[in-house]
Amino acid sequence: MLKYTDHNKLKNATGSFEESLSGRRCLFYGQTGAKLCMIQPMDDHDEEVRENELRLISKELEGTPFIHVSVKINDWSYDLSPWKAPAIYKGMAFGDGAPATLDFILREVIPYAKKRFLLPEDTQFILGGYSLAGLFALWAGYETDAFSGIAAASPSVWFESWDSFINEHLIRASHVYLSLGDREAKTRNQTMARVADRIEEQYKNLQQQSTDSTLEWNPGNHFRDPDARTARAFSWCAGRI
Repeated sequence: MLKYTDHNKLKNATGSFEESLSGRRCLFYGQTGAKLCMIQPMDDHDEEVRENELRLISKELEGTPFIHVSVKINDWSYDLSPWKAPAIYKGMAFGDGAPATLDFILREVIPYAKKRFLLPEDTQFILGGYSLAGLFALWAGYETDAFSGIAAASPSVWFESWDSFINEHLIRASHVYLSLGDREAKTRNQTMARVADRIEEQYKNLQQQSTDSTLEWNPGNHFRDPDARTARAFSWCAGRI
């Protein structure tokens, strides 16, 4: 993997590099001066399919320059959870680390990307991800207006009290993409089985707030084509900005 150490080398460059910000691994890809920056929390599996996801986004955007930042998440069920919730499987209790993760993105990742890629003042930012990272992105869209678009692919909207949260808050992002697999609700776990009803409720809530949004149903269960689904989520948002 190409790693830049000299700021001057980035001028008019397209490439990938890795940096550690406050002890967190971040993978950067893109072109200097792009006006579109996508930020995605990732785990090990996301990193494995990251190259294909970037290829699909590039193909969809047809040459439009963009920046993509992958933020490595060390504790998935803690760092991306907006509040504490009981485990749905053994050993998988949810923490309340999302505020700290969002603060890291706002205070360190975005300023770093602006500096290293010489991003113009009118650069638009999209926050997105898959599964619990999709829920995190949705939650962040209610917490800050820093993101023009929210790309929530198969988000974990089954999360405890999420239905109450969206009915008590207003989304602050302008464009929101939602998706779900058409077999994701077919599970014996009663908590996760409500995901289809919840995604419909989420979409209805956004429509009632007159938010530019869409809901796409994909064939398959939760584990099918996460890279392609996430790529479509980011690409849709990019096309609306």
